[in-house]
Amino acid sequence: MEGILDEREFNRQADAMLARVEAALDACAAELDFEIKPGGVIEIEFDDGSKIIVNRHTAAREIWLAARSGGYHFKLDGERWVGTRDGADLMAVLSRCATEQAGAPISLR
Repeated sequence: MEGILDEREFNRQADAMLARVEAALDACAAELDFEIKPGGVIEIEFDDGSKIIVNRHTAAREIWLAARSGGYHFKLDGERWVGTRDGADLMAVLSRCATEQAGAPISLR
């Protein structure tokens, strides 16, 4: 999607992506402990006490992911949320980070 999304459209698109993340966590074969917090924040906690936080950042029109391995920013590109540094798909990065923190394969689709 070219140009900058207006706030309403960004929130609509971000809500849809966060709902997709929530559904993927619900459907995941691994038992993941997660909580949906107000304002579009998903907090995933692992057995070792580490967390992954996925949240919208309205001012930047991005979805941010904070994991033990670092922070990642994703922007909407057509129908996909892609990393601003490397073009990686949000769900692929989330799966990779969750696998690293869980110590077992986790696939989120």
